[in-house]
Order: sequence, then C-alpha cells, then structure tokens
Amino acid sequence: MNQPRLVVGAAICAGDKVLAAARAYPPDLAGLWEFPGGKVEPDETEADALRRECREELGVDIDVGERVGSDLVTGDGRFLLRVYRASLRGGEPEAREHAGLRWLSAGELDDVPWLPGNRPVVETLRELLAA
Repeated sequence: MNQPRLVVGAAICAGDKVLAAARAYPPDLAGLWEFPGGKVEPDETEADALRRECREELGVDIDVGERVGSDLVTGDGRFLLRVYRASLRGGEPEAREHAGLRWLSAGELDDVPWLPGNRPVVETLRELLAA
C-alpha cells in the first residue's frame, strides 16, 4: 500500500477568529470548508509549503506557528494532514482558488460544513479561540 501524501493546512488566526475556505473543486468536495494549504513537495519543509500555498491560494504572506491537533488521515487514506496555527504577515486574503472565505469565531465554527478530515482540528481550534 502507498504511503499517504503529506498535506498541510493553515489555521490563520486574527484576534479571536480563524480563516476558513470553501472548496471550489473537485465536484464531490465543492462547498465544503477547509483550512487553506496543500501538498508538501519533496524539497520543502512543512512550513515552507504552507507559506507557498497561502501565497498561491490567498495572496498573503503568513508566519507559521505551532501544530494544532494531531496527524489526520483524510481522503480515504490518501493524505496525511497536519494543520498549523498561522498569522498574517502581509496582504489581505482573497479567494483565488476557493469558492469563498470567511473569518469564523469559536461560536461560528459550526456555521459552515467542514470537510470531515478537518473536523477534529475544528474542535481543537474552538477551545483555542475561546480561551
């Protein structure tokens, strides 16, 4: 069996809110929400991949902080997701590859339908944002 592909997500926090992104594709995932990010290339660190993905997807520069939650296996075992807390260093997020973006407080995290693989991190973030 193949090893799952490593992907990273950014829980970009500003004050007591976190940025969520609505998938535009593939069709079976369109409209579900996730943390922005993507695949880690062989020559990249996880932090470098997150910075690159956020520049490409959102047009922003970020500072990458600590991990949020534990490793998550997603996509029917095809991906290993690691989410990191992050903060904006420059730019204003724009939905370049997503259907939409929303800043959500701890009390608003259930207002969007999350990808199942992101849900455990959402629960951890709820506690962090409410603290």
